[in-house]
Amino acid sequence: MQTHPSRNVPHLVDLSVPVDANHWEPDVIRCEYIDHRRGADLLGSALIHSRGRGSRLAKAREWLKHKLGFGVDHRDFPDGKGLSLMRYTLTTHTGTHMDAPFHYGDVDANGDRARTICEVPLEWCFRDGVVLDVRGEPGDGPVTRDEVIEELERIDYTLKPLDVVLLRTGGDLHVGRPGYFTHFRGVTEAATRWLVEQGIRVIGIDSFGFDAPFHQMLEDYVRTRDPRALWPAHLFGRKKEYCQLERLANLDKLERPHGFKVSCFPIKLARADAAWCRVVALF
Repeated sequence: MQTHPSRNVPHLVDLSVPVDANHWEPDVIRCEYIDHRRGADLLGSALIHSRGRGSRLAKAREWLKHKLGFGVDHRDFPDGKGLSLMRYTLTTHTGTHMDAPFHYGDVDANGDRARTICEVPLEWCFRDGVVLDVRGEPGDGPVTRDEVIEELERIDYTLKPLDVVLLRTGGDLHVGRPGYFTHFRGVTEAATRWLVEQGIRVIGIDSFGFDAPFHQMLEDYVRTRDPRALWPAHLFGRKKEYCQLERLANLDKLERPHGFKVSCFPIKLARADAAWCRVVALF
């Protein structure tokens, strides 16, 4: 009997944006590239440390021998090349990432220390997904509670606890340009509260921020002096624990609004407020 192993292979959709040092970012990404020749020299220098253990004099002697050509360097490697290396300098909120409750505040509503990214339950990070099309017109403002409910009714879907809710706003259309950081919708505190009250613990969005653009919130605060204008959706996380996936992409590539899994495991950064994710939808 002929078998069809491909039938058991899920269709994967990458929902992440790249970390790209060539993209404009408010916090500049720096990338140092150590090419294969320099990488070979770096690997060969390990001999200095292994033979030079025990005293500074022994290490200095091995270093001198290495500099005089008696060690191992790129000339000893096939084709004169070893292994490359890159050093990135970036924030925990660069690229597609998950915000942990600690990002919103150091303590929760009970006065206990809020969870850091390593403490986010893994069962939150591989669940059924649902994507809500909440694209709007310029000037519509953040996504409202009513918009979320109306879209769920339109796609005939009832949320269940721990679903991963993905909000498609179209913000990823501006990736790589300065407008990406200023032209997006964000989410209202009321919409966030309603989703969390349904048992949702991970909410994702395809834009730079989860709240309204920074300049809008700051201008609202300066005008009103009402602190509730400042990052209200984020700060709701001090009252009810949840995580955000920010800077998603390709939500328009999902075949259907539900009936798929979302994998969004964050990198295990000790005591961190957030971490990078390779978010993937599996059909």
